[in-house]
Amino acid sequence: MGLVVVGTLGAIRYVSTYWLYRGFAEPSLPRSVVVRRHGIAGRVPVIPVSVHQITIVSRALGGYPDPVDVVLPPGYASHPSRRYPVLYLLEGSPGDPSNFLSVSEVDVAEAELVAAGRMRPLILVMPAGARSFLADEEWVNGIQPGNDWDTFVASDLVNTIDTRYRTIASGAWRGLAGLSEGGFGALNIGLHHPGEFRLLESWSGYMHAYPIFAIYGNDHRLLRYNSPAYTVRAVAPQLRPDGTYIWFYSGTRDPLKPQNLAFNTELTALGIPHRFFLWPGAHDWGMWRTLAPRALVIASEHLGHG
Repeated sequence: MGLVVVGTLGAIRYVSTYWLYRGFAEPSLPRSVVVRRHGIAGRVPVIPVSVHQITIVSRALGGYPDPVDVVLPPGYASHPSRRYPVLYLLEGSPGDPSNFLSVSEVDVAEAELVAAGRMRPLILVMPAGARSFLADEEWVNGIQPGNDWDTFVASDLVNTIDTRYRTIASGAWRGLAGLSEGGFGALNIGLHHPGEFRLLESWSGYMHAYPIFAIYGNDHRLLRYNSPAYTVRAVAPQLRPDGTYIWFYSGTRDPLKPQNLAFNTELTALGIPHRFFLWPGAHDWGMWRTLAPRALVIASEHLGHG
């Protein structure tokens, strides 16, 4: 009997650990990285980030307290007069904002990249985006009261971060990114609020809203309004002078690849600055994890700095 209990507990622990890290090794921060300057290689220390968990009681969500993970960059506490750009990261479904830390390792990546001089420090913000793990809200303003997730991100979340942390309340200092459903959300919210986010990143996202009845009902106008493939043309005249940059990619075997290819063609026709590429793979964490450091570097390059 004891062996059965131990075996069961071990299996539960294995499944729990696998789900937490999605089969990858647990994140580990190196003490130093090798940096080559003037042809000479040397080691520099890696300063860790600081991860905070906060709760934002949102009017857009009917008073719901959304849990949010905030990553403060290396040196944040020791440079009290410095202000930082912010990259907002939206999860997919089903998912949890902590996946950006436990699987994509954006906190470890930022610490290493800053130490190596490959990016400048950013504040990273990861909201939950749903009331439960399996809930699917699509990051849009749905038909049900208290489900204005678009407004939550663009208003309540941004205003709270600008109030609590050392940012600059300007779209030139903000980026919005996400994976899968979160990539759709980043594009959709960014196009609904032109000028509020200088950078939009979609990691394997989509450009056509899924007709989910609980979110959109039978309102085809609402579906179209929440489809970046259709809305981008209307806001292009605002995106161009604002300097908005769109960075997105898709896996070569991803069923969403055709939507991404078509969106790339549309952005090119509209003259909107962007970068699109295909990466070997499907629609999975292996690709998102591999490309997360590159996404951070892009954000560092395109967002304002003090």
